[in-house]
Amino acid sequence: MTVLKITKRDGRIVDFNQEKITTAIFKAAQSVGNPDLQLIKKLSDTVVSILGKRFNNPAVEEIQDVVEEVLISSGEAKITKAYILYRQKRTELRNLKKAVLQGESDEEVELSLNALKVLEKRFLRKDKEGNLLEVPSQLFRRVAANAAQADAFHSQDVLAATEKFYERMRKLEFIPSTPTLMNAGTPVQQLVASFVLPVEDSLESIFDALKHAAIIHKTGGGTGFSFSKLRPKHDHIGTHGTSTGPIAFIRLFNEATGIVKEGGLQRGANMGILRIDHPDVLEFINLKADGKSFTNFNLSVGVTDTFMEAVMHDREYQLVNPRTLQPVTTLSARGVFDNIVALAWQRGDPGLVYLDRLNQHNPTAHLGQIEATDSCGDQPLLPYESAPLGAINLLTCATKEDLDWNKLRDLVHDAVHFLDNVIDVNKYPLPEIERVSQQTRKIGLGIMGFADVLYHLNVPYNSEEGLAWAERIMKFIRDEAQTASIAFAEQRSTFPAWPDSTFAQKNLHVRNAGLITLAPTGTVSMIADVSPSIEPNFAISFIKNVMGDTDLVYVNKVFSRIAKKKGFYSDQLMREIAEKGSIQHIPDIPEEVKRVFVTAPDISPEWHIRMQAAFQKYVDHAISKTINFPTDTSLQDVAQGFLLAYKLGCKGITVYRDRSLDTQVIHVPQTRKHEQQANEPAPKPVQQCNECGAAVQFSQGKAVCQVCGTTVLQ
Repeated sequence: MTVLKITKRDGRIVDFNQEKITTAIFKAAQSVGNPDLQLIKKLSDTVVSILGKRFNNPAVEEIQDVVEEVLISSGEAKITKAYILYRQKRTELRNLKKAVLQGESDEEVELSLNALKVLEKRFLRKDKEGNLLEVPSQLFRRVAANAAQADAFHSQDVLAATEKFYERMRKLEFIPSTPTLMNAGTPVQQLVASFVLPVEDSLESIFDALKHAAIIHKTGGGTGFSFSKLRPKHDHIGTHGTSTGPIAFIRLFNEATGIVKEGGLQRGANMGILRIDHPDVLEFINLKADGKSFTNFNLSVGVTDTFMEAVMHDREYQLVNPRTLQPVTTLSARGVFDNIVALAWQRGDPGLVYLDRLNQHNPTAHLGQIEATDSCGDQPLLPYESAPLGAINLLTCATKEDLDWNKLRDLVHDAVHFLDNVIDVNKYPLPEIERVSQQTRKIGLGIMGFADVLYHLNVPYNSEEGLAWAERIMKFIRDEAQTASIAFAEQRSTFPAWPDSTFAQKNLHVRNAGLITLAPTGTVSMIADVSPSIEPNFAISFIKNVMGDTDLVYVNKVFSRIAKKKGFYSDQLMREIAEKGSIQHIPDIPEEVKRVFVTAPDISPEWHIRMQAAFQKYVDHAISKTINFPTDTSLQDVAQGFLLAYKLGCKGITVYRDRSLDTQVIHVPQTRKHEQQANEPAPKPVQQCNECGAAVQFSQGKAVCQVCGTTVLQ
């Protein structure tokens, strides 16, 4: 008898598919280095024959029992053991999934346990008692149906768009950012992650910005501010008072963000920017020197081309009072630059934002200058502007030796469609934000899984071939995104500010003033179970702390597959990798594998920066990327990194020296090298000059401040 139907675990009767049995046996055989296709086909046929004789509609468990029986009878002991272990692990995973989902099951979406934990904790809707109201497939349907509603505004097929968006998310091919997943189809309906708010030189503007930031943080968005227009400390106010300066207000914003964070699951995040020529810039540079303050802010100094030229030629530059626009003093550009470097070396903050470069690529300069970015530095925006974000999972497009470019093309067009729709169905937190965002219709399409794709293609991240792949992929996505935007402009009209934009000067009719943003994708890449954005993997196996109190263990699935294929996989080896993070000093791993499976600490800062610059060539917004430095990095190394990023055309740079902070979001257990370093004399601490507040580094008990020239005793 032929098997026509099977009974799923949830009771559904579905068509029988022998290919699933064949695949399961193949995976077991492959894991032990014996992928004999003829043998696998014979075993699969035997299973089907027995099923047809014993059952009408066999259950899944009954099918798996017969597979075990056939494998045992075949005498293939290794394949049998691999299949039984695989089945046990799948059962454990299924039980854990049910526990996470509180008894519910979801057969439509294949997710890792870690992804389920993230979704359950943060995104799946719950009642007041904390009971789940949806499973992942329902979440994706909720989001897809909500975004598709915008098609009705243009007399297009809403149901077709719903199914298209749902399939992209269900297959983890495209995932929108956190606020979209969290709020779509709910009373909140605020779907955008990236905002910039203006801070003008008045108490009214300052406290309006503070209030508006709290509203945005409450809905899951992040905010960026430029505090450069605020008059400096001790400047005149009216006829009697003096100003407290921008730093006091940044402190106020930081405290308010902490209060909002304590009130719910949403994590408020800020970017604070101060121009390099603001009189209070030295105090700003040192805000995080103690390692405890301003924990709710990323900080970046807004540097100009004039300043960078002065640094490279060791000249002085002017500080300018933003109230009067008059120079107040001059400083050594190299001294201030070294000050920034010292604090970045010590604490990871501040980073640099190259302001002139942001505005050089500003397509709507008639609406204003870009002074700030969103909270992660990847989305330069006008005051009151916002942009929806989402990321394509590149690993889903990987073929044996290439990418499926046709699939990637379709993915880009669907993602642009989705993000453009979000602009229309979004419930904006402020009328001003709605007005400016609708004028420019900027979106931020990004990627994730790039490092995993390089692994899959057998290409080292730190290689010319890796850079070439970066440029090829990003150019393709940029070009296809623009093609999609042109098509939507024909269907739906150009963005309202188009007539006075640089696109009009080129006679290029597009729907969106900006298209590509490489955001961090921290959470969505965890859902997709791939490497984040364009970052290299931090480790082959590592622990990630998410949402403050949950540690999740990750093992790179591409490495696991290659290890099994090449025959050096073992549980003992995986444990050793988990202890060390890097595989570079493990003798049992072939050298050709070590060459490809490099991790962030294995890659020199120069390669990190060159990779960022390669992508930036085809990214119209900006890139959130961390330039990783080893623990024993010198100040000169960090300085050279900042200069290289500027020379190669990056729009900003953020650095992190390993273990320069007490806690790290991603970590691996300390190796012997790190333990030895912990016993060695630490580098002399960076402290502040008593005269001007700049960072100084002591040598033999004293230091000469590079900004004001004061000799400081330790």
